[in-house]
Amino acid sequence: MKAVILAGGEGTRLRPLTCNIPKPMVPILNRPFLEHMLAHLKGNDVDHAILTLCYLPDRIQAHFGGGEDAGLDLSYVLEEQPLGTAGAVKNVEQDLDGSFFVLNGDVFTDLDLKAMVRFHREKKAQVTIFLTPVDDPSAFGVVETDEGDRVQSFLEKPSPQETTSNWINGGIYLIEPQALSHAPSGEFYMFERGLFPRLLELGIPVYGYRARPYWMDLGTPTNYLQVHRDLLTGASRSPWSEGGDTGLGRSSVDPSASVTGPVLLGERCSIGPGAVIQGPAVLGPGCVVGQDARILGSILWQGVAVERGAALTGCIIGDGARIGEGSSVGEGCILGDKAILGKGNHIDRGTVLWPDKLLEPETISFQ
Repeated sequence: MKAVILAGGEGTRLRPLTCNIPKPMVPILNRPFLEHMLAHLKGNDVDHAILTLCYLPDRIQAHFGGGEDAGLDLSYVLEEQPLGTAGAVKNVEQDLDGSFFVLNGDVFTDLDLKAMVRFHREKKAQVTIFLTPVDDPSAFGVVETDEGDRVQSFLEKPSPQETTSNWINGGIYLIEPQALSHAPSGEFYMFERGLFPRLLELGIPVYGYRARPYWMDLGTPTNYLQVHRDLLTGASRSPWSEGGDTGLGRSSVDPSASVTGPVLLGERCSIGPGAVIQGPAVLGPGCVVGQDARILGSILWQGVAVERGAALTGCIIGDGARIGEGSSVGEGCILGDKAILGKGNHIDRGTVLWPDKLLEPETISFQ
């Protein structure tokens, strides 16, 4: 079976983390998110994935090539300009010769796709939409179905008075190729507000597949941190998950340092005397943590330097960034790639330092 992965978005809600890297390549447990998705697809009998690319496509193509390491065939289609969700899939229509999945390139889930296929075939559906429940559907696209799970209507960000349903569009679809005949070619066109409502008007069978798997939109820093915490604590799983264990890799940890799991260390990390690392936390390859530094519940990408006495709490630090001696980085803060937080700074309250920026020593203190 084939899958189309919509991987062309710019990841603006994750900025500055996505300034130099496309969103599907942001690391989850020190592996690009797309590696987790492809492993999940392979485990659900998908043998060929087509990636629609637009933003920084070379980073994805160079890493995955033809899919040899991922264990399935990969092909790529570049969009010169965004075509929308349905437009991007219409653009690869000629390569779709049977039932196929469509997945947003920013959703982390362990959904049982094999069960979704069985449902789709039992219902003789042209389109099956994965539905997941949320406490407050007002920020999502709600899908209303009848007692037989056939879709009746779509409501975008409804108020409580507009719907009694809390089942939302989870961004995973199983589609028959003929359904694409109702989408225009070469135009910006969306599934949610274009093709799917059009299919309902025509009486074409569209069904909602209700399930309660782990499901998280990776598109915000808060959710990005939460996915790591859930994987490390065992609340979620991935074919590449460490299952909540502490993994030290091939790293150097001073005997006087304290590492309390769940913590994942990439290769060649160096943890200095008296340093404290408390999970759930991830350090990418080549990170250096200085004497008496403290890292609590944070995600560090590769090559990060945390100098003597610095403290990190609930933050995300991009590739090659440096936190100066005695500085602190608080909850929700983000440092972009190669950003430098000079000695004696104390930032908090979701402060963002953009890539390659330098904050001079002792410039800011939220204390």
